[in-house]
Amino acid sequence: MEDPTIYVLNKMTEVLRELRVEVARYNIFEDKNAIATLPLTLKEADGVILATTVEWFGIGGYMQQFLDMCWLYADKEQLSKQYMLPVVMATTYGERDAELNLVKAWETLGGIPITGLVAYVENLDEFEQNESYRTIIEKRVESLYRTINQKTESLPTSNLAVKTNLLKTRTIDLTPQESEQLSKFVSDETYVKQQKEDIEELSAMFKQMLRTNGADEEDGAEAEMPEEGEDAAEETEAFVDSQDALMQSFISAFRPEEGFIASYAIIISDVNRILHVQVHEDDIKCFYAATDEADVILRTTTSVLNNIADGRTTFQKGFMAGEISAKGNFKTLRMLDTIFNFS
Repeated sequence: MEDPTIYVLNKMTEVLRELRVEVARYNIFEDKNAIATLPLTLKEADGVILATTVEWFGIGGYMQQFLDMCWLYADKEQLSKQYMLPVVMATTYGERDAELNLVKAWETLGGIPITGLVAYVENLDEFEQNESYRTIIEKRVESLYRTINQKTESLPTSNLAVKTNLLKTRTIDLTPQESEQLSKFVSDETYVKQQKEDIEELSAMFKQMLRTNGADEEDGAEAEMPEEGEDAAEETEAFVDSQDALMQSFISAFRPEEGFIASYAIIISDVNRILHVQVHEDDIKCFYAATDEADVILRTTTSVLNNIADGRTTFQKGFMAGEISAKGNFKTLRMLDTIFNFS
């Protein structure tokens, strides 16, 4: 209610549609639970209007969150071609500062800001009824249309140089497609909650491992390396025997856990095979298959599995040392060293 920005946006939308421009409008305060996915809406846009109202100090929190999500998940290459017109209506002091924040943020993202609409509105009724103000809004929208249509270039700014040379944040190098997928996960509250629970479980597991690490070290032994110069046929025969021995090791080391049912897929990367271990209370099945569908999926090498089977290390130690990667339920993952007692 009594928001001058709403009036300005309605007028701008009206003019753009008269110019046969397709306009998609997103009210961030309504989509606050999906702010992380809003940068995806910029992909097909030729131009962007960022509008905010200064009610007491600076741009609103939702707009700041949106710009944060653009930094994390938006396609920066796409943003570098997009024009942005800032709209800042203020009912208090600070409209110029707010406009400057939007412009600097967009330049840092790599986009192209253009002259915006900035005003202090003391009385909304008087502002709406002023024909001169209405003409200014219409002319500014027409200017935006021409700028985008003619692909007008702008002079370089220092913000881009700062981004290139100084803003080297610790971010994961993701493709635009991976960034989009990640933003969808971030906006999924159920997924985020599950991830937090998994991290807590993992932290507890690491703490327990650190407490017991000293006692387990004395069980270690050096792994024997195969001698060089073996015949190719002998190597093939040894490979088959080692795979069979690996399955037998799991079967022999199995210690049933009442009520525990789980399936594990162990991707052995150096031989490109997937060992499946299925546990159903007091029954176990081991076999090789092409699929990796299971409750827990692990990836490791033959030498690491052999060290585990020989009792030189454990699944938890391998996971902590980075020799084993895994995805799935961490509770089920932790049970590996409980239901298998290798010696």
